[in-house]
Amino acid sequence: MIEDLYDVKDRVAVVTGSSRGIGKQCALAFAEAGAKLVLNYVSNKQAAEITAEEIEGLGSEAIIVQADVKDFEACQSLGEEAVKKYGKIDFLVNNAGINRDITFSRMSQEEWQEVIDTNLGALFNMSKACVPHMRDAGFGSIVSISSIIGETGNIGQSNYAATKSGMYGFTRSLARELAKDNIRVNTVSPGFVETDMLHTVPADLLAGIKTEIPLGRFGYPDEVALAVLYLCSTAGSWITGTNLSINGGHNML
Repeated sequence: MIEDLYDVKDRVAVVTGSSRGIGKQCALAFAEAGAKLVLNYVSNKQAAEITAEEIEGLGSEAIIVQADVKDFEACQSLGEEAVKKYGKIDFLVNNAGINRDITFSRMSQEEWQEVIDTNLGALFNMSKACVPHMRDAGFGSIVSISSIIGETGNIGQSNYAATKSGMYGFTRSLARELAKDNIRVNTVSPGFVETDMLHTVPADLLAGIKTEIPLGRFGYPDEVALAVLYLCSTAGSWITGTNLSINGGHNML
């Protein structure tokens, strides 16, 4: 049956930055579909604990691991904690990220490097932590959360755009390398989604952005999460090395 194709019962999903926003909704979607979760946070333990409670309310289970994804050793420890608890890692969702928006002429080297290390460096760090376990099992799926900004660029976001665009090259290369191990690697690129990050944008700018979206509204985190679940599920089993744009038609490639 069709619903069986989306069933990930007893699979183990690692979701970085899973205490709020898109990451939290990804974790909840996997839990509702039967997966066990490894939640990650860097500073807000309380929010991660709330997510874990919601997962338990859905009849699944989760562990919480604090780790800064730009720290290679911390990511290694995260992977070890996941395997210690569940014995395997089936899915990796690279969601954790930051922005330090400022025009290039005013951007410091620190503002550039912090975004590069957190948003793009994390893909290397987390893949190094999880891929060996996927290889051992002969199965795995990695989905990284990119952005419409990686497709289009944006004023004041050269650092952020570089990381989100860089995800595509990393993903396609890794997809080619890992296909023989039955590990699929993809990205999703959300447009403007109703998250805390969106609400830092001035209201007048948001109103203008909304007029540019053919579907006439901003997206919701669960709409992105369901796409991530699809890419990891059996329903997406012949998809690798690709990017799924989820933006209400805002950018049509």
